[in-house]
Amino acid sequence: MSQALTQPADETLTAQSDESVKKMLLILSKATLDNVYACFILANGARMEGIESEIFFTFFGLEAITKNKMERLHVATVGNPAMHIPTMLGGLPGMEAFATSMMKKEMEKLDIPPVGEFLELLSASGVRLWACKLALEMFHLDRSDLYDDLDGVLTVGGFYERARGQGTHLLFI
Repeated sequence: MSQALTQPADETLTAQSDESVKKMLLILSKATLDNVYACFILANGARMEGIESEIFFTFFGLEAITKNKMERLHVATVGNPAMHIPTMLGGLPGMEAFATSMMKKEMEKLDIPPVGEFLELLSASGVRLWACKLALEMFHLDRSDLYDDLDGVLTVGGFYERARGQGTHLLFI
């Protein structure tokens, strides 16, 4: 049996907490409303804690920074076990729009800004925003199709280069 499994929990926590988090790199690969907000809230929370934060938008995550799509993101109702509804019901016409509308109303009650405004807040707080070069080419998008305050377009290797350094953590969403 591994030592981590047999150690008391407090010793394991002490051993893991010796390295402080200095930088969070988040990879967003899906632009469902719940994934986008989870990513944005984590990036914003890191900045509020004084931790450097960067988001790499790849594959369908690019929709979160595509000008003509960013404000029309949806909640996935099919294949989402957290919806607690049968898959067939989630696939009925109007269910995705209904779930999206309900989620947006709840977020509005909590004063969570829409995607475009949230991107402005992230950028202003120092969160670096990067588009994936391969995904951009694959979806036949130009830099002009994307959010204006984007920090740039990177290859995967360029993004990983930004991960160098002690205290850097990657999180895939």
